[in-house]
Amino acid sequence: MAPEKIEIFKSLEGWASQQVLPLLKPVEQIRNFFIGIFYLIENRPLAIDSKQAINHIKRKYELENMEIVNKEKEKVRYDFLVFVECNFHQHDFVPNSSLPFKEFTDEVRALRERTMELPDEYFVVLVGDMITEEALPTYQTTMNNLDGVRDEYGACQSPWAVWTRAWSVEENRHGDLLKTYMYLSGRVDMERVEKTIHYLIASGWDVGMENNPYLGFVYTSFQERATFVAHGNTARLAKEGGDPVLARICDTRTQVDPTGAMLAIGKMMQKKIIMPAHLMYDGDDPRLFEHYSAVAQRIGVYTANDYANILDFLVGRWRLEKLESLTAEGKRAQDYVCELPPRIRKLQERADERARKMKPNSFKFNWIFNKELLL
Repeated sequence: MAPEKIEIFKSLEGWASQQVLPLLKPVEQIRNFFIGIFYLIENRPLAIDSKQAINHIKRKYELENMEIVNKEKEKVRYDFLVFVECNFHQHDFVPNSSLPFKEFTDEVRALRERTMELPDEYFVVLVGDMITEEALPTYQTTMNNLDGVRDEYGACQSPWAVWTRAWSVEENRHGDLLKTYMYLSGRVDMERVEKTIHYLIASGWDVGMENNPYLGFVYTSFQERATFVAHGNTARLAKEGGDPVLARICDTRTQVDPTGAMLAIGKMMQKKIIMPAHLMYDGDDPRLFEHYSAVAQRIGVYTANDYANILDFLVGRWRLEKLESLTAEGKRAQDYVCELPPRIRKLQERADERARKMKPNSFKFNWIFNKELLL
């Protein structure tokens, strides 16, 4: 887009804020909605530097390297994407709504009987997993804002754009499936769940990618593996591993620009991998993500040890310990990243020891009809 046209859009920002945003339908009353959003914005765990987030330095060689990786991605973009005929469908796991009435209701009854004995903690974590999946519009928007890989007009045929759209449609199934399962189970308050999804997508996220493709693909590779671990420990649906194409993208990038890749990985790990749903809010609890995470940690769905194991996995997958031709700065980043997993485990051991000495806290979750759980 020509610079003068961009300036036109900037000049309309004030008008859009006054005339367009109020037309969005909030989850409850507009006033309450914006009170919640403003609270989240004011209490974000990461401070936003708008100049950094919008205008990070576009080093010429980084974009050129993404073009080199682009050629490799052309070869692999279809290798790991599952075509619609081969993908799973909801009726593979939950009652088929097209069945005759009695058969369908019998299947729903059987599903409810199976879920009656599942602990409430399980459903809190499952709801959190599903809500994270449902914020997919945020993730695709972010991917399309990364320099050198964005979808320029919505239907771009570059390998990056095609893959991002195909990845999005696969991911969309996961949230749909989990939501249907919970809806049929009768164990969760779906109105509260829908409100939480609404707030989360409206809040967006800030996980420190800036608009840097290096940082972006380090984050997404880690997060895909984390999602696999979390889902594997709860629903155990739909995934047999982390996202292999993301791993191969980063693998190629470490070969093309080892120092640039190493610095990006080091920078992302220094920022820490913030979970996608860190701005989760249900209309009542501004610390909802913290409480959900505490339950997930307590029952072993996603822990600091998992975090360290994922980093170990990626260090090995990308052969970071063996990278050569690094600058002095790149070597320091290499040492930092490769030594990080054991440091994380030691810190977690100390945290666990402190937690055992503390009086346990509890919290009532709206998602499960205000039942109280230990954190």
